[in-house]
Amino acid sequence: MKGSLLYEGKAKRVYHVNDEPEQLVLSYKNDATAFNGKKKDEFEGKGRLNNLITSKVFEYLHQQQLPSHFIKSLNDTEQLVAKTTIIPLEVVVRNVAAGSITRRLGIEEKSVFEPPIVELFYKKDELDDPILNDYHALYLTDVTEAELQSIKDKALKVNDHLKDLFKQSGLKLVDFKLEFGRLADDSIVLADEISPDTCRLWDEETGEKMDKDVFRESLGDLISVYENILQRLEENTCAK
Repeated sequence: MKGSLLYEGKAKRVYHVNDEPEQLVLSYKNDATAFNGKKKDEFEGKGRLNNLITSKVFEYLHQQQLPSHFIKSLNDTEQLVAKTTIIPLEVVVRNVAAGSITRRLGIEEKSVFEPPIVELFYKKDELDDPILNDYHALYLTDVTEAELQSIKDKALKVNDHLKDLFKQSGLKLVDFKLEFGRLADDSIVLADEISPDTCRLWDEETGEKMDKDVFRESLGDLISVYENILQRLEENTCAK
């Protein structure tokens, strides 16, 4: 099934699929990066964990009628996805103040945003992914005004469902990043991954950080934290 390598990014390798031009295989790497690649390391088993967690999350969102590029998990580190043309926007939804927004705007960490805040960033590593307003996004990408609004609406719907999913697993969804892509029919769907690499998650009881901030801030063992998240999601899924 897996054909030649199409592209290699910081966290994944992307392969063609033999005889299926509108499908791709994503292979998750063990690499960890932070601060737009300025901090790097490798953790045995990380690719497996991000693949399995992302697969569970996308399967859950499909059950909630929220389509994505995800088709199925192939093995511990690979998944089959529909081919999309990625829109160069990172859509960040914030439920609680953490990370860059506290530094940019002087907002105290743990301040609750009600309603949630949606931010757009230009997906361009050489510019350190700068924040955008809607006018910038419309100028720099091929999305229409209606499509941009739809993307933001979808991000908020994803937020509602992910908050429920993680809450059932004893986790608070602080914020997360989404990417979107165009399918062959020009429709726009969720793409990339949803994992502890792209979400901030805090333990509901202790407030302990349960995401890539463990690596960013050198707080402990990243793999044991990710294993814990996968276990919680599996237990939650099995309980239903």
